[in-house]
Amino acid sequence: MRLGGVDCGSLSTGYGIIEEKGSSLILIDYGIIRVDSSLPFAERTGIVFDRLSAIWKEYKPQLIGIEDIFVSKNARSALKLGQIRGAAIASAHINGIKVRELAPTLIKSCLTGNGRAEKQQLAFMVCMILGLSEKPESTDASDALAIAITTALRKEF
Repeated sequence: MRLGGVDCGSLSTGYGIIEEKGSSLILIDYGIIRVDSSLPFAERTGIVFDRLSAIWKEYKPQLIGIEDIFVSKNARSALKLGQIRGAAIASAHINGIKVRELAPTLIKSCLTGNGRAEKQQLAFMVCMILGLSEKPESTDASDALAIAITTALRKEF
């Protein structure tokens, strides 16, 4: 089974694609979608939608995970993040991909055993699980891979 993960951000959205082979998880691809902050927000949202749609068409995951909404002190930032999440969810839907929403604490505890783990701990476990010799340069990409791994480990719930 091929699975994906998305770590949404208004300027940088990470994605990760993995595949289950028996009891192993194999890295297929990962990266980030960067958008120019000078563009209108609606245009940035459309770019994220279009690029994720292209990624789904290329790699054809059956299921993707996306981080659930969390409470933010800045309402404007939370609204923008929610709109990017909506673009990611819609891009999966129009490509026939099921979406699993995952709480940040579930992702951290699933990979590290600690729901309050730091990003470095999460990146370390991503490398261990996928057999990577070095961690991804972007924490957005590393977090997306963590989401994909959690999706694989918890896809039955």
